[in-house]
Amino acid sequence: MPKRLPARAEVRIRRARAADLARLVEIENAVFAIDRMSARQWRHHIANPEADVLVAEQGGAITGAAVVFFHARHRIARLYSIAVAPEARGAGIGEKLLAAAERNARRRGRERFRLEVRTDNAAARRLYERRGYRVFGTKAGYYEDGADAVRYEKPL
Repeated sequence: MPKRLPARAEVRIRRARAADLARLVEIENAVFAIDRMSARQWRHHIANPEADVLVAEQGGAITGAAVVFFHARHRIARLYSIAVAPEARGAGIGEKLLAAAERNARRRGRERFRLEVRTDNAAARRLYERRGYRVFGTKAGYYEDGADAVRYEKPL
């Protein structure tokens, strides 16, 4: 696992590339115990024109990623996944990834942004609510382990 990075190191957000695949899988496996994306899924999302895969770089290392889906016939963008490497937490990387994802969704003409989050993920829920997301529903048993999800939406 990479060493903890200085909190003051500049964070740069960019589109993911195929060369980022190994690090994306590494972060995925460090952050999520279940419902993990495989290398094959990451590769597909990176190449998919109806998806944005964004990475955060800090101190020359990839420290986080976000995956957003766009459906051609909908005006809604959907955050599929967002993850920050454990050694980089607390530096505002998740918020920067989310802000960049929202900007990209607006540029693509989307009117709303939606996501699901585990009901027990208090830190993520605080982030979404701080950024103006509002609860509009729940999904019982949404996650692989049977945990429920809260559905959030934000107008863009």
